[in-house]
Amino acid sequence: CPGRPGPPTASGDAAPPSPAGSVPAARPTPSPPSPQECVREKLSLIHGFLQADVQNQLSELEAKLRCEELSEERYLAKVKALLHQELSAENGDAAPLLRASNGCSKNGAYGSDEDSERAGPDGEEDSAMEMEEAATSSSSSSLPTPRARKARRSRSNGESKKSPASSRVTRSSGRQPTILSMFSKGSNKRKSEEVNGEVKPEVMMSVEKEEEELEEKVCAGAAGMPPCRVLSRRVSRADAISPVLQTTPPKCVDCRQYLDDPDLKFFQGDPDDALEEPEMLTDERLSIFDANEDGFESYEDLPQHKVTSFSVYDKRGHLCPFDTGLIERNIELYFSGAVKPIYDDNPCLDGGVRAKKLGPINAWWITGFDGGEKALIGFTTAFADYILMEPSEEYAPIFALMQEKIYMSKIVVEFLQNNCDVSYEDLLNKIETTVPPAGLNFNRFTEDSLLRHAQFVVEQVESYDEAGDSDEPPVLITPCMRDLIKLAGVTLGKRRAVRRQAIRHPTKIDKDKGPTKATTTKLVYLIFDTFFSEQIEKDEKEDDKENAMKRRRCGVCEVCQQPECGKCKACQNMVKFGGSGRSKQACLQRRCPNLAVREADEDEEVDDNIPEMPSPKKMLQGRKKKQNKSRISWVGEPVKSDGKKDYYQRVCIDSETLEVGDCVSVSPDDPTKPLYLARVTAMWEDSSGQMFHAHWFCPGSDTVLGATSDPLELFLVDECEDMQLSYIHGKVKVIYKAPSENWSMEGGLDTEIKMVEDDGRTYFYQMWYDQEYARFESPPKTQPTEDNKYKFCMSCARLDEVRHKEIPKVAEPLEEGDAKMFYAVATKNGVQYRVGDGVYLLPEAFSFSMKPASPAKRPKKEAVDEELHPEHYRKYSEYIKGSNLDAPDPYRVGRIKEIFCNIRSNGKPNEADIKLRICKFYRPENTHKSMKASYHADINLLYWSDEETTVDFRAVQGRCTVVYGEDLTESIQDYSAGGLDRFYFLEAYNAKTKSFEDPPNHARSSGNKGKGKGKGKGAASGRSAPPRRLRILRFVSPGVSETLWAIEMWEPAAQAFRLNNPGTTVFTEDCNVLLKLVMSGEKTNSLGQKLPQKGDVEMLCGGPPCQGFSGMNRFNSRTYSKFKNSLVVSFLSYCDYYRPRFFLLENVRNFVSFKRSMVLKLTLRCLVRMGYQCTFGVLQAGQYGVAQTRRRAIVLAAAPGEKLPMFPEPLHVFAPRACQLSVVVDDKKFVSNITRTYSGPFRTITVRDTMSDLPEVRNGASALEISYNGEPQSWFQRQIRGSQYQPILRDHICKDMSALVAARMRHIPLAPGSDWRDLPNIEVRLSDGTTTRKLRYTHHEKKNGRSSSGALRGVCSCAEGKPCDPADRQFNTLIPWCLPHTGNRHNHWAGLYGRLEWDGFFSTTVTNPEPMGKQGRVLHPEQHRVVSVRECARSQGFPDTYRLFGNILDKHRQVGNAVPPPLAKAIGLEIKSCVLAKLREDTAARQER
Repeated sequence: CPGRPGPPTASGDAAPPSPAGSVPAARPTPSPPSPQECVREKLSLIHGFLQADVQNQLSELEAKLRCEELSEERYLAKVKALLHQELSAENGDAAPLLRASNGCSKNGAYGSDEDSERAGPDGEEDSAMEMEEAATSSSSSSLPTPRARKARRSRSNGESKKSPASSRVTRSSGRQPTILSMFSKGSNKRKSEEVNGEVKPEVMMSVEKEEEELEEKVCAGAAGMPPCRVLSRRVSRADAISPVLQTTPPKCVDCRQYLDDPDLKFFQGDPDDALEEPEMLTDERLSIFDANEDGFESYEDLPQHKVTSFSVYDKRGHLCPFDTGLIERNIELYFSGAVKPIYDDNPCLDGGVRAKKLGPINAWWITGFDGGEKALIGFTTAFADYILMEPSEEYAPIFALMQEKIYMSKIVVEFLQNNCDVSYEDLLNKIETTVPPAGLNFNRFTEDSLLRHAQFVVEQVESYDEAGDSDEPPVLITPCMRDLIKLAGVTLGKRRAVRRQAIRHPTKIDKDKGPTKATTTKLVYLIFDTFFSEQIEKDEKEDDKENAMKRRRCGVCEVCQQPECGKCKACQNMVKFGGSGRSKQACLQRRCPNLAVREADEDEEVDDNIPEMPSPKKMLQGRKKKQNKSRISWVGEPVKSDGKKDYYQRVCIDSETLEVGDCVSVSPDDPTKPLYLARVTAMWEDSSGQMFHAHWFCPGSDTVLGATSDPLELFLVDECEDMQLSYIHGKVKVIYKAPSENWSMEGGLDTEIKMVEDDGRTYFYQMWYDQEYARFESPPKTQPTEDNKYKFCMSCARLDEVRHKEIPKVAEPLEEGDAKMFYAVATKNGVQYRVGDGVYLLPEAFSFSMKPASPAKRPKKEAVDEELHPEHYRKYSEYIKGSNLDAPDPYRVGRIKEIFCNIRSNGKPNEADIKLRICKFYRPENTHKSMKASYHADINLLYWSDEETTVDFRAVQGRCTVVYGEDLTESIQDYSAGGLDRFYFLEAYNAKTKSFEDPPNHARSSGNKGKGKGKGKGAASGRSAPPRRLRILRFVSPGVSETLWAIEMWEPAAQAFRLNNPGTTVFTEDCNVLLKLVMSGEKTNSLGQKLPQKGDVEMLCGGPPCQGFSGMNRFNSRTYSKFKNSLVVSFLSYCDYYRPRFFLLENVRNFVSFKRSMVLKLTLRCLVRMGYQCTFGVLQAGQYGVAQTRRRAIVLAAAPGEKLPMFPEPLHVFAPRACQLSVVVDDKKFVSNITRTYSGPFRTITVRDTMSDLPEVRNGASALEISYNGEPQSWFQRQIRGSQYQPILRDHICKDMSALVAARMRHIPLAPGSDWRDLPNIEVRLSDGTTTRKLRYTHHEKKNGRSSSGALRGVCSCAEGKPCDPADRQFNTLIPWCLPHTGNRHNHWAGLYGRLEWDGFFSTTVTNPEPMGKQGRVLHPEQHRVVSVRECARSQGFPDTYRLFGNILDKHRQVGNAVPPPLAKAIGLEIKSCVLAKLREDTAARQER
């Protein structure tokens, strides 16, 4: 055999005979016999019955053993594999396997896998799914190819193409077809384009050589280990004295199935009357040819038949799927069955011609659906086309998977056509609730089947994207598809190049319209359509520059490697194809899917580890500049002199007269920077020269608005400084544009976008801007007095006021004694503290006599049986998601006993150092009862103690009210609900005796004095005349507002809102249609519902979704047009038309980051232009009283004349990792006004607080109403159940998970932090009667090495750095194969199948709890199920009385989409406080008049 000297292959090549009796003698071993002995004994018994060539191979193996080329264990493994193969064949399980002679095929051609290894850069022929695509280059031999005929052109999409006679090919590199044809009515046959010519002859690589190399690699790969023997997988651990290194189990070199797989089946053989293909085709029952005709060679197009009772197998007789890329890799697959005429629709054997070994198969294709359900699949051989009917009984399970994945991809593509914003969990819901068509051999689709077929499904989505319009965003980058790609480890851009040619006339799929085009007011339209078009063009030019520097494609996938097509719109615009070159778009057929998915992922990532950055730049100048006296001259006499300075009213600079109050442009030191703008607030001359005081204006580009701002708009800021007059460049005009008197009724009118004419010297301002908090507010109304108007600076006045407020002061001195001066009052930050007041202090401010119990540390990790729990090694990090171990303590609470200052040596009190003598209060958890006590107690319960301490006044964090419960004239519940920062005590705690006692009289009387402080009459007055509010899409607690209208397009959510708000008009239609009606003067909609009119609406709040434009990193003209038609723009138009007093927009945390924060900027820009005061921030719901991490972006706006609310201060401590709430926009870091960044008034709420009182239910529980079966256990549970007795618990129902998922949940341990990595690798009998398989570890894991026992850790060839091999996929295993497959690049999928921790918190509550979804920590802490609807509702803070509507998934979605009511309430109370403050101001102003 040329080019291949040495021993022939073990896969059936003949070899010269060798002497019999060549079995090596067994070494003596003690009884019972070892596995080695058993094999030798069996070998000696059957040796004489083996075929000669097998005996020869055994002899060669023995020779290698003797000369130590093979270890004993490898020798035994090879002998076993050889005997297994030979005995299977002898028993009639397979077609004869040993046909070739001398290592060559009959026609002398050779095949090698080296071809496929060379395909693609670095040998990359990636693949990822067993049932979806071609197997990658194996390191075993390909098969010899038979004689190749000339290539014939393939047909596609139903085209019939004539080909010259005898132009057919037996092998094809055709690619797997797509299912776009399923969406058309006609029969669009898909076939792959074929490659002309023959497969190159190559030398076959023997299995022996491959296995020897593998052995060497394994031995050498163990770092620091001496050369070792490698035992076969069949040797048990008990047999091995020292740690064993596993080897990859043997695979069939053709079909790539594991030879020791119990599910590997052999073709049972053909009946005696079965005919060969040419003979069968001339059978009169098929009536196509006469036996004496020229026959096939003269036939212009291939005949078509049907085949039933078929089986597909490789040349070794293994039954195998035909859709895993074997055909594309030139592996010979054959099929047998009964061939029937094309017109026969009956799948029974009657009337069929039994045929054997048809093929090899050149191509397979999908030609549509029979009635829309079952896919019609066909084969092409050199002689005919065959449409498949029913598989044989033995082949049915394999074929069912094929049908399943085709039907599943049909479901996915159809679902995503009209639901591009859905999540992975939504897709799972669609899959699991779809009933499979009859006759598909399975009764439900599961997540396991979706992951099994993910590669094929994703390829169909890619194919669908290719057929779509070029300006449509690809479905591939939707959140749902990106999650599927990550989870399943899908390889993008595979073999699309060839497949694309088969899509000649893709059927255009009509999509549902979705939301209509945004209805916008004139102002919003002008801003979004006109004002920013230049900015978008500018961005695109910058993008082009960036992209010239940056790679636009991954360069690895096949899409990147093919040439431009020259036909699509993008190509026709390219200069090389004669176009203008303006569009700068890549060829539509070369749009890299890897890059698209990566960019979409990057846009959703938020880097929480933001470096501390300085606040936006100060405009401070160097003040020394050479004076040019001739430029500057004073006009008139000084208006005031204070000894050192002579103040002037006017000055002449370059023949231009300026006076105090004028605005000027100021030259920067750096001439490349733009001129600064300032108001001159004073001018004087002193020893430094001729000076002026500049109160700076901030240009819009230096605010958070950045480039989106109006270039002529300025903002007042609290920044000012003294400057030399020589810095003045010239005089400018800055106009204050005050809101009109009729501002609230001017919404929606035609508005000129320009505020002032751009003459280069005219600007305007409307707002004051806070650079730290990004707050736009109405300018302050501070006015100068008569005696300081020549030097009055608003900035100086405000900064002085702030500094004055911040400085701690004492007042009302009482007495002096013991070198101390005592006072009745101390003031800080505008808050007064009196003796007897309750105060908050940081946890470090004092400790207790009762030493706290050491926090519940996790038990030390015990040694884990790595064979039973092979993935546990991935849990090396101590951090556990959802844990409260690092949550800070809440504030210490004390009562002020004394306020004093120490007296200095000069006899005066040191008022700069104020001290407080504090009486300490214990919280329940500070007592000897520890955390268990706090679980049952009210969160605002304290214990009096006689312990005292002295603290610095600076350590005080705020004031609170602490009363003795018995002194209250109302119930404790009413007192606590009456306002914030309210505590009570009923007992005193004695730390020495660890006992609870009655509090002393002085404690009680003090409490009485403080009773009712901040009790809040305002709460009652706020309810007495509730203002009208417009409520859109979100929940606000009652008492803050009255919800009169709501818009909700999704029917179940609208119904739920009606149930809970019977007085509200709920519109279930498109908000754009409603706004259009109102703007055209309509009073009612088509259903007769009254529409709110201008002036009716006082508050507007909502959460418009923005997934439609959140996929890419920067706006371009296409994504910008999508944004212009989004609900965000519609929502802003509602605001502009109705001009409510308050506006609230809630969205996901990433709202502030989308498109490099452009979405946020445009939203703020729109509000500012309307005249609204506004700000933005990120809040953590867990800090407002729910056991859940949920960060949300909030945009707040208030009409001119109103007070812009602050963001509410946190009420509860929460895990610090989840509380990083700063936002970086254009490299500037912004924080909200929140000061409680480390601690808070109350302890964190836990999962135990949330749901420990709920009765136990099982997986799939569906009873909508059950009994509570017990009393509430915690403060939270008492609040959530409500004050009225409720015997009925609603919606404690949970999703019914599949048998496999249920088994996985059952095997997740109950310990905190448990997830999929704790699953045992065992076989389990499922509830549906089937049994799972053990996950097989078949590859050396380069990154993670081997286990301590030497076991392999890789489950796919990619673990070794090679391309993925679809044959490595495993299914129906307790440990999901896809998680170790892709775990290394996804943080080991920490948290999937994760249990909640009783003392921890929920991940963000999602719309569909799935163990492998985005938030995988959805298992109950103790029960083997996912969390119920009621548990999710409680995690959001919904009261148990809140009614939900629809089926279980509708209810989950209603809960998951909501703003947590406690967070909504906190924001609402801030708005309410602003309304009341304005009311007080207005009342005071009226009284003054």
